[in-house]
Amino acid sequence: MVRLRIETLGAAMVISLLLVAVFAPWLAPHDPTRAVASTYGDPGAPSLAFPMGTDQLGRDVLSRIIFGARISMTVAIAATAITMLIGVAIGLAAGFFGGAIDLALMRFTDVMLSLPVLLLAMAFVTVLRPSLGSILLVIGLVSWTSVARVVRAETLSMSRRDFVLASNALGASAPRLIGRHIVPNVLPIIIVMAALGVSGTLLLEAALSFLGLGIPPPAPSWGRMIEEATIYFRTAPWLAMFPGFAIFYAVLGFNLLGYGFLARRER
Repeated sequence: MVRLRIETLGAAMVISLLLVAVFAPWLAPHDPTRAVASTYGDPGAPSLAFPMGTDQLGRDVLSRIIFGARISMTVAIAATAITMLIGVAIGLAAGFFGGAIDLALMRFTDVMLSLPVLLLAMAFVTVLRPSLGSILLVIGLVSWTSVARVVRAETLSMSRRDFVLASNALGASAPRLIGRHIVPNVLPIIIVMAALGVSGTLLLEAALSFLGLGIPPPAPSWGRMIEEATIYFRTAPWLAMFPGFAIFYAVLGFNLLGYGFLARRER
């Protein structure tokens, strides 16, 4: 019962984020990129007109957080899809074919695991220049290693099952064995890894934005909002508190959803 509640809570949190992202133009009270308050040059405190205050440029913080959800969800979901595509492909190939292919792919994975993810992402973004497309590609390129290792382990286990060995003995081709027998049985753990991976992607995107390597301004990003608020931590703490809570809420929602899927799989 407790696990079901955790899974339901995570799903509700994720759905609420997706709804905010989809309906951002209708939910945001103001344009997130334009000054709407007369406090230009000095952050405005939360008020009835601006529930989360305004930033140093007079922009509504609430509107920027709402539109930031659209950017964060787009980056998180799309980058996670790229991550899963790369990781699942490498894991399936290594686990199913074994031998030299497995050795080469896993040693390459080990090399990638030895490199700090954030530093590697910063290097790639610097070369490619910050943009939405480059952020998606970079996060996908540096985040697939754990997925590949888990999928490889599951594939190794499945490829030794009797039904797979029987199909192989009857002359089934490798693509058929992978598509009809391996992937359907590995799919549950792939879904769990994807749900848990979104939270890591969110944090990585926020870290890159905080370092000035995320989505270029004036597009609102939760990580960049925190970076812009660093000089106002004492005088206007709400500028960092609200986007920080948004990141916390998103990460918690996807983690609860992922662990809920994992608990259901283990039952």
